[in-house]
Amino acid sequence: MVNIIFLVVIALGLPLSIIGSFLHWPGVAMFGVYCLTIIALAGVMGRATESLAIVAGPRIGGLLNATFGNAVELIISIFALKAGLINVVLASLTGSVIGNLLLVGGLSFFIGGLKFKRQMFNVYDARHNAGLLMFAVIVAFMIPELFTLNMTAGEKMTLSIGISIIMIILYMAALFFKLVTHRGVYITRAEKEAADEEEIPEWSKGRATFILALATLAVAYVSERLVHTFEAVGAQFGWSELFIGVIIVAIVGNAAEHASAIIMAFKNKLDVAVEIAIGSTLQIAMFVAPILVLLSMFFTQPMPLVFTVPELVSMATAVLLTIVIANDGESNWFEGLTLLAAYLIMGIGFYLL
Repeated sequence: MVNIIFLVVIALGLPLSIIGSFLHWPGVAMFGVYCLTIIALAGVMGRATESLAIVAGPRIGGLLNATFGNAVELIISIFALKAGLINVVLASLTGSVIGNLLLVGGLSFFIGGLKFKRQMFNVYDARHNAGLLMFAVIVAFMIPELFTLNMTAGEKMTLSIGISIIMIILYMAALFFKLVTHRGVYITRAEKEAADEEEIPEWSKGRATFILALATLAVAYVSERLVHTFEAVGAQFGWSELFIGVIIVAIVGNAAEHASAIIMAFKNKLDVAVEIAIGSTLQIAMFVAPILVLLSMFFTQPMPLVFTVPELVSMATAVLLTIVIANDGESNWFEGLTLLAAYLIMGIGFYLL
C-alpha cells in the first residue's frame, strides 16, 4: 500500500514540480510539492537499495543506501552553496548528523523494539564506528573551533581545507579497512546465520541500480527547485535559516535513509539499519562536508568548516549518546525512545533560536 502511494505521489509530484517552476506558483505551495516528491522518490530508492543489500550483504548494502541517500543531501547543499546560503548548508550538515543518529537510529531501535523485545547487531562494527564518530565530530569539528577564534577569514579557510583533505583520506581508509582488508574478520554468529538464509530480492541487481540512478537524477532536479523556496517559506512561517537547515532540509534530504533503516529494523535486519544510520553520519561528516568545503572554493562565497556553538554541542551530544546506547551491540524500544527524546529537545531548541 505504501509503495503504491509513493508511486502515485511521484507520478503527480514530478509533473507538478516542472509545471509549477515554469509558471512560478507560490513558493510555500511548491515547497510542499517538492518535499513530498523527494520523500516519495526516497522511498523508491529505499526499495532498490534493499534489493542490493540482499545481493551484496549488510555492510555494502548499508553503504550503498547511505551513499545514494546522501547524494540527495549533497545535491541540495551544492545548489544552496551556489545561492550563497552558507548558514543553511552548515545547518543541514548538523541536521544530518543529529537526524541520522537520533531520529533515524531512534526510530529504528524503537519500531524494531516494538516487534522484537531484544535486537542484536554487530558489536565490532559498533565499536569501530564509535571511534570514527568521535574523530569526525569531536576532533575534526569541535577542536578546530578553538583555533579559529583569532583567525582571519583566509586562515579559517586554509585550516578548513587541510581538515577536509585529511578527513576524506581517513574516510577512504576506513572503507578500505571495512570492505577489503578486514572484510569478514569481525562477523557475529547472527550474521553467519543470516547469511545462510536465502532471501530473494524484490528487484534484480541491474534493475535496482537503474532505478536508483533515475531516482537520483529526479531528486537532483527537484532539489534544485526546492532551494529557491527557502526564503519564501522562512518568511511565511517565521523559520530561521538555522531551523530550515537543521530540521527541514536534513529530514527531506535524508528521507531515503530514514525509510530504509526503519524498514530494515522492522524486518529484524538491525545490522543494515545501524549501518545506514551511523554509516550515513560518518559519510556526511567525513566525506560530504569536506567535499562541500572544497567545492565552495569555486563559488562566490567559500564555506569554512566552522559551526555555531549550538550546532557543535548538539552534534557532540548526539555522538556521545549514540555511543553509550549502541556500544553493547543490542537495542530495545526504550533505547530508541531515549534517542528520539533527545532529538525532540534539540529540535525545540533550534526552533526557538
